[in-house]
Amino acid sequence: MVFQEPMTSLNPVFTIGYQISEAIRQHQDLRGTAARNAAVEMLDLVGIPEPAARYDEYPHQMSGGMKQRVMIAMALSCRPGLLIADEPTTALDVTIQAQILELIQRLQQELQMAVLLITHDLGLLPI
Repeated sequence: MVFQEPMTSLNPVFTIGYQISEAIRQHQDLRGTAARNAAVEMLDLVGIPEPAARYDEYPHQMSGGMKQRVMIAMALSCRPGLLIADEPTTALDVTIQAQILELIQRLQQELQMAVLLITHDLGLLPI
């Protein structure tokens, strides 16, 4: 699940890589370097530039759009059949909103998963 405000889910004490790796260790039974490599791959999948370097960064070092991408990576690391996105673009500017929605749509097609997008902003939806 991807929430509206990433900082309510990201722990400021741990690096983003550690937090994604934690989900990977729980759901994919990978450890050590394999979990780290899978986390870096997830960061790359969601469009984080220089994912190997960003692995060791803390949430406060990233912009709002980057934090939301981290949350999407964390959700995808669980290999869901259904991604629930609860207001994933509310706190973002219009340009970043479009990028996040395009990312979710691309990932939906690539990973062949269903997406449940919850929003109050009907302007986001194609009609």
